[in-house]
Amino acid sequence: MKKRLNEQEKQFCISFVRSGNIEDSAMAAGYAKNPRQSGDELMCKAEVIAEIERLSALQRKSLSLMAAVGYQRLAFGGVADAVSLLFMDNPSPRKLAKMDLFSVAEIRKPKEGSMEIKFFDRLKALEKLETALPPEDKAKSLFEALSAGAVSLNIQQGLNEEADIGFKAGNIDD
Repeated sequence: MKKRLNEQEKQFCISFVRSGNIEDSAMAAGYAKNPRQSGDELMCKAEVIAEIERLSALQRKSLSLMAAVGYQRLAFGGVADAVSLLFMDNPSPRKLAKMDLFSVAEIRKPKEGSMEIKFFDRLKALEKLETALPPEDKAKSLFEALSAGAVSLNIQQGLNEEADIGFKAGNIDD
């Protein structure tokens, strides 16, 4: 029968997965008196090792999912805010904070009045996304990727049509 970890032992496991430092983790868990020895003793318990392994696996899975979401945003994300940035004279920090510039790799102002924006490579993001997925999810993810691309394209076409209508309407008023 497995012994359950108490709250202090659980806190040690959580802290150890985050930091990898036995002494600091023991201190963070409340083992103030001789934390190094307490940490070493905890690391000898099978239940503590099992919990650290479980938490580490969850952390790896979580990081993989976060990376996949990031690659998906790079592959299918919009660039409208970055393009609108090209036409702004002096955007305020408040306005910049509201812009989605996730797909921007680099912004340069080489000459007064000009600006260069370099985007992350969408194809490389797709390749990374493909390799980051487990084999059983790859067929399903290809379909989802194509669907997301179609939705993104439809949204961009809708925005372009709205911009064209606004531009034409502006010409009528002149």
